[in-house]
Amino acid sequence: MNLALIHDRLHIKTFWEKRIDTQSRHEDSEEQRMNQSALNLRGEWLVRLESRTKHLKNLN
Repeated sequence: MNLALIHDRLHIKTFWEKRIDTQSRHEDSEEQRMNQSALNLRGEWLVRLESRTKHLKNLN
């Protein structure tokens, strides 16, 4: 096999491995950011308020 082809394949493989790694890290950080988002907390508060409302209705 030609040495230039081997070098090109290695270069292309390295390039895509770096791109995949960068994308994976970006997705992980984005997921972490979304988990810490206030929007996520809003959903939890809605569930708590619904539960509280049901409980109060049952008392009356």
